[in-house]
Amino acid sequence: MNPLARRLARWARVEWGLLYATVRGPLLKGRLRAVPMTVGAVCLTAAVQLVQNQPWGCRPIQAVGAVRAADPVWLALLRTPLSLFVPAPDLPVWGALVQILCVFGLAEICLGRRLTLAIAYVATLAGTLYARVGIALGPHHLLGLPPTDAQVVDTGPSAAVVGVAVYLGWRYGAYVTAGGVAAAMLAEVLVKENLAGKEHLAALAGVGLLCAAETLREGQRRSGTLDGVGSGLPPIQSWKARPGRSQRRSW
Repeated sequence: MNPLARRLARWARVEWGLLYATVRGPLLKGRLRAVPMTVGAVCLTAAVQLVQNQPWGCRPIQAVGAVRAADPVWLALLRTPLSLFVPAPDLPVWGALVQILCVFGLAEICLGRRLTLAIAYVATLAGTLYARVGIALGPHHLLGLPPTDAQVVDTGPSAAVVGVAVYLGWRYGAYVTAGGVAAAMLAEVLVKENLAGKEHLAALAGVGLLCAAETLREGQRRSGTLDGVGSGLPPIQSWKARPGRSQRRSW
């Protein structure tokens, strides 16, 4: 193996080793049975796409899953859970299905179902609520949006996928990957400024706040433990190390 290949292999072990070690066993043992929530999300998204492309199906799906900034807040919040699984009808659905399968599948194994869904909905809500703020600011503001965006249907899993991918990369030490996803979303806005692109940035901001809060809480827990304040357990038991601190990448 030449020096460049060795360096790339070493970088890959550092970047993705812990993720690989975490998901390898469950996937080899259970395959798709290891990610039932993800499989359900993929099937639901495919079914919604099939229904909304039928002459009789578009209006019912829009009634229960379409979110617009012009809608009342209570209605938008009511529709948000299903809106995550309503792909844009004018875009190929296969891209959304692959994103959900890969990102949600990894997260379901590494983070658990509840945390994966929580991060997904935080990212989705951040984008949805930003749209209202952006329209209020107006098109001449750096963070603003044109009034016509209030009527744009805002659905799909993209904001959730972005948020979950960045959180998972941060949690498992894949910082270059997480940074690459964030940089790609910023480039998207610079190349083509639209509602979806700015909502992706809002989703990143929402997840970034969660990461910062978790880092602060962990630091306070460690400080309390080291100062003898905390759960009363020995330090090694009273602080649950984040993945990547007490575990080493092993592949």
